[in-house]
Amino acid sequence: MTFGFSAEQIIPLAGALLLAGGVTGILAGLFGVGGGAIIVPILYQVFVVLDVPEEVRMPLTVGTSLAIIIPTSIRSFLAHRAKGAVDMYVLRLWALPCFLGVAGGSALAAFAPSWLFKIVFIVIAGGNSVALLIGRNDWRMTGELLSLWPMRLIGFLIGILSSLMGISGGMLSNVALMMLGRTIHQAVATSSGLGVVISIPGAVGYALAGLPKVNLLPPFSLGLVSLLGFALLAPLSIMFAPAGARLAHAISRRQLEIAYGIYLFVVAGRFVVNLL
Repeated sequence: MTFGFSAEQIIPLAGALLLAGGVTGILAGLFGVGGGAIIVPILYQVFVVLDVPEEVRMPLTVGTSLAIIIPTSIRSFLAHRAKGAVDMYVLRLWALPCFLGVAGGSALAAFAPSWLFKIVFIVIAGGNSVALLIGRNDWRMTGELLSLWPMRLIGFLIGILSSLMGISGGMLSNVALMMLGRTIHQAVATSSGLGVVISIPGAVGYALAGLPKVNLLPPFSLGLVSLLGFALLAPLSIMFAPAGARLAHAISRRQLEIAYGIYLFVVAGRFVVNLL
């Protein structure tokens, strides 16, 4: 199979990828997310132009997105930790269950239909958006964290749902931590660390899963991870992550909640349109 595209196509596509890299970094630092909702649609269009077979197009998109999220999440996590906002106890408590959830979700993703992923995304992102925009504090749990096993179960669910949605987990862990009494700033900071736990095993899993399909993949692919896509998006996303983290700590709790709620609403709406 031959892959390629003209100069007229590569210039706007490369520009879109570079812009997406900057936006991804800002979102990673601002909301504690990896930016997968920005990366995935742009990468998918690139692979459409490259005429990548439908069989591997979406998995290649998700795998590449997870790889890009790795350095972005690390940079964002370090920036938040430097401000002392990361809840290391929760991060350590969730690390192993979340890893196991990612493994389970990746296995399930090999068999589930594509519409299932979109519906999960719409329900979770849409529900979170409504809760954040309304801003009712009486919806939240008060007091201390839950006991060990309920907390571990939450970590496992965040891992499995994140792997099905192709995200770094911030969309889920932010709201979970806020319901458990953490502020939005603490939630965002801790979620940035969880993105590292999710993205690394996720990217490795996709790379290994694509090895038997090497004849269907475009050049410069490591399994279901496009090294070319990684090279174009990762540098700018890393560069802009600290700026997003600084912005998160410069605005009020309610402003950050509203901004995050609007972000989730837009992302959910994009998937609704895609399903129609």
